[in-house]
Amino acid sequence: MDGLFLAMVVIVVVALAFDYTNGFHDAANSIAVAVSTKALTPKVALALAAVMNLVGALISTEVAKTVGAGIIDTPEGSGGLQIVFAALVGAITWNLITWYFGLPSSSSHALIGGLVGAALAAVHSVQWLGIVEKVVVPMVLSPLVGFGLGYLFMLAVLWSFRGANVTRANRGFRYAQIISSATMALGHGLQDAQKTMGIITLALVTAGEIDTFEVPLWVVIAAALAISAGTYAGGFRIMRTLGRRIIQLTPAGGFSAQTVASAVMVTTATVFAVPVSTTHITTTSIMGVGATRRLSAVRWGVAGNIVVAWVLTLPAAGAVAAGVYYVVHAIVG
Repeated sequence: MDGLFLAMVVIVVVALAFDYTNGFHDAANSIAVAVSTKALTPKVALALAAVMNLVGALISTEVAKTVGAGIIDTPEGSGGLQIVFAALVGAITWNLITWYFGLPSSSSHALIGGLVGAALAAVHSVQWLGIVEKVVVPMVLSPLVGFGLGYLFMLAVLWSFRGANVTRANRGFRYAQIISSATMALGHGLQDAQKTMGIITLALVTAGEIDTFEVPLWVVIAAALAISAGTYAGGFRIMRTLGRRIIQLTPAGGFSAQTVASAVMVTTATVFAVPVSTTHITTTSIMGVGATRRLSAVRWGVAGNIVVAWVLTLPAAGAVAAGVYYVVHAIVG
């Protein structure tokens, strides 16, 4: 087993570890609301999210191609594998830090920030136009869309059920949340599992194992299983932040937030093939729903802390990745 192949194997293992942390870090995105409204128990919600993450990951690879081939130019050889390895370590580190403090930051942007930071440290070319079009613009627009649609959808629900019996309506919305939770987990699999597929495929191209950027079937299956396992492991710290600390949602509000968030995630993955943050979309959808009561109903202080974590994600993950690259390059050469 030559050194290049061994390095590639290590990267595949680390990438799947990132995928696992992505699962438990972002599991709360698809289940926090349903658990907080008592539509599902935590164990049932996690099992549902794990299964639907698996299904979503098997449907498409368009986002994987964007992440693997649209952020940095494809590197070559040992130096290229060092860039990919450093990017993964930077992303995992930021995931663990924000998970520990219960902050729902973006695993997607942590990975992209890691790639850019490692590439800059290696003086490797970055596709800045692709980053602006495929990362920065969706990063800004998707939360705004989530907030706006969450607000409007909740208004439509309130108007449509204005004369309904509250107890009966709440029961119906709890059942509906099972479907919306499953759809959210499907969207999460379509988005976040693909990012790991893209990184592994990038490593395979860099090591010369494959000639073109086409995601192999075994990569799709491995990434899908890793994120599903991580999802089932749970993310209860972040679940509390999304499900209760931003705003206490009703079953109707929970259904509205999940429906909007899942629609945005599925559309951006299948129609536009852009990697958006499932965390950003979920959080702002919840805020948009909460704002229909009154603006003071949303705990803006908690929301402000989350926004700070969002802003820091790209540079923080990039800085860690750059440091890791310097260390690895100094050791390996």
